[in-house]
Amino acid sequence: VQLVESGGGLVQAGGSLNLSCAASGRTFSTYVLAWFRQAPGKERDLVGGIAWTTDSTIYANSVKGRFTISKDNAKNTAYLQMNSLKPEDTAVYYCAARRGIYVVSSVGDYEFWGQGTLVTVSS
Repeated sequence: VQLVESGGGLVQAGGSLNLSCAASGRTFSTYVLAWFRQAPGKERDLVGGIAWTTDSTIYANSVKGRFTISKDNAKNTAYLQMNSLKPEDTAVYYCAARRGIYVVSSVGDYEFWGQGTLVTVSS
């Protein structure tokens, strides 16, 4: 499975970005797709995720109400819509996939990773 993120960039605080994660190489009928982020000098943390078959989503408390995860089955692509961005959202954002139906927060539980895309929010 190959995951390719896109959509990162520089945005002012309060602005929006929409990240994409395109998957190829395998069907995703029983996979979970999650978004993680890693700020400089910090650990990689779960932002949220979506179960591909149920559309069930979860979010980290820090992004609830501001970020939305969605998917397009036909394109095998997941999206992370980020609104009301804050400087503390600055990080490299990664999408990751794992077999199963539950989104989990452990980095080690994800088998497939994208290369990451940088999001910088200026104050």
